[in-house]
Amino acid sequence: MRAVVQRVAEARVLVDGQVVGQIERGFLVLLGVRRGDTPEDAAYLARKIAALRVFPDPQGRMNLSLAEVGGEVLVVSQFTLYADTRKGNRPSFIEAASPDEGKRLYSQCIDFLLREGIHVETGVFQAQMQVHLVNDGPVTIFLDSQDRHRPSRS
Repeated sequence: MRAVVQRVAEARVLVDGQVVGQIERGFLVLLGVRRGDTPEDAAYLARKIAALRVFPDPQGRMNLSLAEVGGEVLVVSQFTLYADTRKGNRPSFIEAASPDEGKRLYSQCIDFLLREGIHVETGVFQAQMQVHLVNDGPVTIFLDSQDRHRPSRS
């Protein structure tokens, strides 16, 4: 699974002109599911998102987590995070999970975030959405659940 995590002052998502999810301070998470991803991938990303220390402490350093600042999360499905553009100009999405598999793991990731005690709002899976956000920083972090299998660079 992949997630683009953007620190936001506020964010909302609309479907057919209606707000379906809205948050104040926190993270907008664009979440993509790869074929073969598992509930362990969803749990890993949820833990990473909940624990990211990218909010400023009183000295202005990025040192606080979502829970420490009372932040919220808006999760929006984004299969295009698995776009393959190596050949030609039209992206291939062959690595993206099927809609059924994607929805199941998207929902599981949301459930894991809720278990972390985070308030979560969502978009509508497979809907045409308009996402509005006010970046804070801006701070944007790319997470990939496959990274848990790679050695860290210290």
